[in-house]
Amino acid sequence: MPYWHVWCDDEGISHQSQGVVSGFAMQVFSAGAAPLWVQPGQQGQLKILFLQLPPGWQGDWHENPAPQWIIPLQGCWAVETMDGHTVEMGPGMLSFGGDQNTRSLNGRRGHRSWTVGDQAAVLMLVQLSADMDQPAIPR
Repeated sequence: MPYWHVWCDDEGISHQSQGVVSGFAMQVFSAGAAPLWVQPGQQGQLKILFLQLPPGWQGDWHENPAPQWIIPLQGCWAVETMDGHTVEMGPGMLSFGGDQNTRSLNGRRGHRSWTVGDQAAVLMLVQLSADMDQPAIPR
């Protein structure tokens, strides 16, 4: 399952790379249901939030407030990282925001994001606690 990973390198510059959620195993997920592919996921304290970005919304340069999975539910949004890479995402796509601890570069820090088109972007965020493992950085 592919996803976009926003991450920070050793120089404090944010980037986006495509990663893959892996580690699926065929197993029974719920008693009485047929076996299916399950990825064990992450365990620990989670916070789930829903955001609605109105049409025309623009978020200037900022870091993700916590390591978080971002799941677009409706509409489209875009993310630009400090390296100039821009990705547009809509329903069915995933992003992992792990760009904490970037450094300022020409007034830019972290990433900027905005809605695309004339529809609100509805996002579900699953924020991880600091002690949880983050996905490996795809390079």
